[in-house]
Amino acid sequence: MTDMLQSFDPASRELIWEGPVARSADCARAISTARAALPGWRALPVDDRIAIIRSYATILGDRRAELAQLISRETGKLLWESDAEVGSMIAKVEVSIKAHAERTGERAADMPFGRAVLRHRGHGVMAVLGPYNFPGHLPNGHIVPALIAGNAVVFKPSEITPATGAAMADAWTAAGLPDGLLTVVQGGRATGEALVAGDIDGLLFTGSAGAGAALRRALVDRPHVIMALELGGNNPLIAWDSPEDAASIIINSAFITTGQRCSCARRLIVPEGATGDAIVEATAALSARLPIAAWNEQGEAFMGPLVSDQAAASAHRAVSDLIARGARVIRPFEGVDDRSAAFVTPAILDMTGVDAPDAEIFAPVLSVMRVPDFDAAMATANATSFGLSAGLISQDEALWRRVVEESRAGVVNRNRPTTGAAGNMPFGGLGASGNHRPSAYYAADYCAYPIASFEADGVSAVPVNGLNS
Repeated sequence: MTDMLQSFDPASRELIWEGPVARSADCARAISTARAALPGWRALPVDDRIAIIRSYATILGDRRAELAQLISRETGKLLWESDAEVGSMIAKVEVSIKAHAERTGERAADMPFGRAVLRHRGHGVMAVLGPYNFPGHLPNGHIVPALIAGNAVVFKPSEITPATGAAMADAWTAAGLPDGLLTVVQGGRATGEALVAGDIDGLLFTGSAGAGAALRRALVDRPHVIMALELGGNNPLIAWDSPEDAASIIINSAFITTGQRCSCARRLIVPEGATGDAIVEATAALSARLPIAAWNEQGEAFMGPLVSDQAAASAHRAVSDLIARGARVIRPFEGVDDRSAAFVTPAILDMTGVDAPDAEIFAPVLSVMRVPDFDAAMATANATSFGLSAGLISQDEALWRRVVEESRAGVVNRNRPTTGAAGNMPFGGLGASGNHRPSAYYAADYCAYPIASFEADGVSAVPVNGLNS
């Protein structure tokens, strides 16, 4: 009997998609098919590959409204967010083309004997494991540069968002991508494990730190498999002055996408005393006013539901644990009347002096920590095994210089949300947040390997020490 996978609208609990789960044999077949398609794809001039990839961007543009609605239905995200996500998917194409030319192109330098030449070559078959929070944009950020570089891809979407993955594959087919170069395998953990265990040349993963650690262990004896891990974060945001203006930056850092971004601020660090109090009070007041709605409701809203009832239940347990440890509730983490259990309110907890796990709560939950001075602020910010994003809200240039120099994070923002990141810059972290292979503009780096050559057009003798007089 074939196991079936289903996805549901977290707001309405409506069934969105249903299809068979890929088994080990299906994953092996997809990898074999990809490997068979590789020679023809690699043989194409890069400009021909790019033409197909640009056609994919055109297809996405034609289907933008339809795809945005599908993402919203499957994740619960508000439509304005999903539309922006599709826009990012389209923009990724030209960014990736530029990054490929700049970071993995060819160049040559004349030498006394001929020339030195640098080329790059795709690794081969790349497994892409996608997340649910940005089910289009984040795997797209791996797939597009991988295909430009001459790789083939086997893509497993999150088991929570299979319909979005299927829609992406259909767009690639419509763009004219040859058969076998992008194959989708649907399923959960077992399918992912089967894919990773297969004959792959690369693993490109976006997801939790726990899953990333498991993947590291699974590939510890296979160093030839290139691995890029884009994981979570327990991200600090230091707010040091300007309470009223700071509140809006804090809200957009902590509660955007209902807190389901890996770069969301999880810890708010403020000075003890009146300024810190004012920052927290302004943030709490603004959070109480945030409109919450389903994606297809009239009017503008800031937050939708979490991705599932199960995700909400997990977040409730994590918050209850923090309260049991001594957290003081500033704004409670609650459900929303007359809505599904996936709907929650943004929470603010005062964690000053409370011993808490160094863990990411993937929900709109912000922990406040009050410190006596900026030395303590920096020490508190860096007191984490993660290192994805960090931020400072302050008018003080000297404090910003300290944050830039002392922060252990791959994304460090000033007076902007911690979630802000440009497509023409790298995106990634260190420690438990990744493996020093940032994505976005730097994705080209892990999609191809360099080949260095010394070359001469003609054959001529070279000196042999001890034999030449």
